[in-house]
Amino acid sequence: MITLLLDAALMTLGLASVSLLLGLLLALLMSAAELSRFFWLRWPVTGVTTLIRGLPEILVVLFIYFGSSQVLFLLTGEYVEMSPFWCGVLALALLFASYATQTLRAALKAVAKGQRQAAQALGLSASHTFMRIVLPQAWRHALPGLGNQWLVLLKDTALVSLIGVNDLMRQSQLAVASPSSEHGPFTWYAIAALIYLVITLVSGQLLAVIRKRSYRYGG
Repeated sequence: MITLLLDAALMTLGLASVSLLLGLLLALLMSAAELSRFFWLRWPVTGVTTLIRGLPEILVVLFIYFGSSQVLFLLTGEYVEMSPFWCGVLALALLFASYATQTLRAALKAVAKGQRQAAQALGLSASHTFMRIVLPQAWRHALPGLGNQWLVLLKDTALVSLIGVNDLMRQSQLAVASPSSEHGPFTWYAIAALIYLVITLVSGQLLAVIRKRSYRYGG
């Protein structure tokens, strides 16, 4: 049973990591849209982030899982069962992006305008300026907030157990319900809590290393 819990912990890490990568990409695009001078880019993104932040996380997970199948049924006329894993990834990525967007937006605004003007004077393109000048400096400002949001994302993975993903929480529930279990519920949930704590501590150490390396970009 312990082996199953460790396998489920790897599933949890994989789910959180994929959600983080997709969430960061969405957050970067959404923060750029919010900083755009075009209102038709700003308003939809603001509306989506406000909507997601205003809903309980569990409802977002359930809406994505059941809503995606419903949308495909309306489009194709056939019922298509969506993968619980990828629905969980999408839901967690949207939850992460809705908060990370504001963090990245503030970080991008914290980069001095003189940096962009200097790059423009040197003849650098807008995309080159953003990727090589602005983003590395903004990354340093955003790291503390993004680090906290990663820890929240890690704990939010427990929500996907409701849609059938065999993560750490679901495996703990199965262990508790198993007729062959020799231990009570407290034992299995305590083991799950210990695994979450270890992952959190390791994540904190990695974030501290990344933060130190980011100091090469300004102050």
